[in-house]
Amino acid sequence: MQSYIPLFALIAGLLLMGGLAYFRASLLAFSLVLTGLLVAYSFVSPFSQLFWLAYLLIIGGLNFKALRQQLISKPLFKIFKKIMPEMSRTEKEAIDAGTTWWEGELFRGAPDWKKLHSYPAPRLSPEEQAFLDGPVEQVCAMTRDWEITHELADLPEEIWDFLKQHKFFAMIIKKQYGGLEFSAYAQSCVLQKLAGVSAVLSSTVGVPNSLGPGELLQHYGTKQQQDHYLPRLAEGKEIPCFALTSPEAGSDAGSIPDAGVVCMGEWQGEQVLGMRITWNKRYITLAPVATILGLAFKLSDPDGLLGEQKELGITCALIPTDIEGVEVGRRHFPLNVPFMNGPTRATDLFVPIDFIIGGKEMAGQGWRMLVECLSVGRGITLPSSATGGIKNAALATGAYARIRRQFKLPIGKMEGIEEPLARLAGNAYLMGAASDLTVSAIDLGEKPSVISAIVKYHLTHRGQRASIDAMDIVGGKGICLGPKNFLARAYQGAPIAITVEGANILTRSMIIYGQGAIRCHPYVLNEMAAAQDPDFNRGLDSFDKALFSHLGFAFSNFVRSFWFGITGNNFVSAPYSDQTAVYYKQLTRFSSNLALLSDVAMGTLGGNLKRKERVSARLGDMLSQLYLASAVLKRYDDEGRKTEDLPLVHWSMQDALFQLQTALDELLLNFPNKLVGKFMHWVLFPLGKPLHAPSDQLDHTLARILQQPSETRDRLGQGRFDSRVAGNVYGELEQTLEDVLACEALYDRVCQALGEKRPFTQLDKLAEQGLHLGVLSPEEAQLMKRTEQGRLAAINVDDFDHQQLENRPAQPQGSHSSWDSVA
Repeated sequence: MQSYIPLFALIAGLLLMGGLAYFRASLLAFSLVLTGLLVAYSFVSPFSQLFWLAYLLIIGGLNFKALRQQLISKPLFKIFKKIMPEMSRTEKEAIDAGTTWWEGELFRGAPDWKKLHSYPAPRLSPEEQAFLDGPVEQVCAMTRDWEITHELADLPEEIWDFLKQHKFFAMIIKKQYGGLEFSAYAQSCVLQKLAGVSAVLSSTVGVPNSLGPGELLQHYGTKQQQDHYLPRLAEGKEIPCFALTSPEAGSDAGSIPDAGVVCMGEWQGEQVLGMRITWNKRYITLAPVATILGLAFKLSDPDGLLGEQKELGITCALIPTDIEGVEVGRRHFPLNVPFMNGPTRATDLFVPIDFIIGGKEMAGQGWRMLVECLSVGRGITLPSSATGGIKNAALATGAYARIRRQFKLPIGKMEGIEEPLARLAGNAYLMGAASDLTVSAIDLGEKPSVISAIVKYHLTHRGQRASIDAMDIVGGKGICLGPKNFLARAYQGAPIAITVEGANILTRSMIIYGQGAIRCHPYVLNEMAAAQDPDFNRGLDSFDKALFSHLGFAFSNFVRSFWFGITGNNFVSAPYSDQTAVYYKQLTRFSSNLALLSDVAMGTLGGNLKRKERVSARLGDMLSQLYLASAVLKRYDDEGRKTEDLPLVHWSMQDALFQLQTALDELLLNFPNKLVGKFMHWVLFPLGKPLHAPSDQLDHTLARILQQPSETRDRLGQGRFDSRVAGNVYGELEQTLEDVLACEALYDRVCQALGEKRPFTQLDKLAEQGLHLGVLSPEEAQLMKRTEQGRLAAINVDDFDHQQLENRPAQPQGSHSSWDSVA
């Protein structure tokens, strides 16, 4: 038995040290416990004096700061300063912009779930709710998307006037300037409802309330600029746009070629300090109708008129579009979704220096201004529009699938249709959750740059896939354009959201993790700051503290990840003991995996990680799915943990977690260092990959939710425009769905009386027979006749005379289109 004592002691020691690592004990605690273990063991098997001397030197070197810095930290600090990759000014400003919120918890390997659930659920104020119930509902009822996209290629004048009259362009502007000053959540709700009826309408409203002059003026404008422009923007007297993208610089906005030079020049008959600017911009939303242009350009000061710095950098200015030399008015034509979008140009245009947003003191500060504001706007406009689109697509397609019959049964009961229907329902739930959680952060005062990139990419990506699923189900009804088509324009326009505000490929492969790894990691940013400190000793002190905290953090995540892998998460705590408990445990496990793999990637790849875009993309996918899954759990909790909503929670969580596991698996299988990849695969998946995609049975349950009116279905589509007004195809589909379900029992009654099973068609004739046989009341017969009208309207498609589809010549030059009057 005595021969087993060393083995038992070793196992006990490893377990004890592993426990300390799991709970992230301090270096001093590790040292004291390890010393105690060795002293205790020495009574059984004494160590040599040489061993104790070496041990005390090592343990002392680690715990005594001055000695540790000289022997370990200082040499490493010198190496780190040399190998740390150079960062451009724009990269540094992008990383410094915004704040870190819940994503920071996810990056630390041990999320505090109570903290997540303590964030207040988003709520509308009475004023905001009244706006949604009043002007928003009214403008949706006024909107005919076919008229906008096919006949006018613009919003009708009455809608432009209505938007300005009710201050749709002033949701972000403070009340002191005449704006509505709505919460981010209210803005999101407005855009979701508008996006459900018309992408042109939602983008027209979204852009002035996102990245643009209004946002920039409120944060950085001079008092004079604010007092002049903000009331005019609030009243709709000014239509704003913001010009950033150039033909030579799309996603690489820091490389814009548009330039200005500080100089003296004549303005309104006087010599003033100003700038000569040349620009050529494209893809600028609202440019054709804008009266005030926000412009980003690179400013230089070769004569030192503003100071000693010659190259000032990216600058933002406000340019009235009626100045001679400003070219606007022509239009791009984005995928048959003709919102106002076009180029703007000028050559050697002189404007006063006080046209700079914030005045001359803000010269060269434009990129910082943009990325700080973008972290807010990017989290609202496109994610909200994608969410509003999928809500309508999911519920309308579900209704259609229950109304439309083939092979003598509703197509929604076919297993092949159930699969894409389930994706529509699950993604609608997840996207709604992620959008709500993100705008909640913004309303709490956060500027979540990493989260905004996550939801911009993933919600537009899932939204595009959802539009494909919906089109696959609806088939011929979906591909024939016309007023009755409720999917085609959203399907056509989906790539627009994928492309704008940072292309999705770039966002996934560079931005999400590129910012997240530095902003969210608890120690990397401190290490980088220490390396850039001009005071070597002060930098060394900061580096030493961050380095040893970092090493302890990495070791803890290694132990936690391996422990979770061999125990199947069974010993992980969760805030609830219901069916969601397993998901909290799985997310905690993957959070530790992400934290560990981030350190492994940075440690083995160093500066090359910046160029290994697929490594960065997969790490970003892990962080993204952690966030999306967290949002689902938060939504379920905020909505009262209703058990009838659990199928949506299960599908959303299982889909996000499976995608997370897939990203992790592909990362390790393709890791640049094959040996490290294989070892980490064994550490993280010692018992194999534990997760699977949602089951067919779960898909079946979700498909039924979309086809049957219920409170769960209502919550899924909350906030969409489904009013039963004439011309609203979504309201008509909902009415027909209810009528079809109500008629099925009447249909069965008539068929039984006839002694034969008739097709579920020509319900009007069947109603007459039911009346004649005395098995239907007049009211029931009338319901069957109305149902037949609705059923035919749902399945029939539009047709046109040849002349209606011709591309007719443009109006002669000098005539006025509907948007000329707006500008």
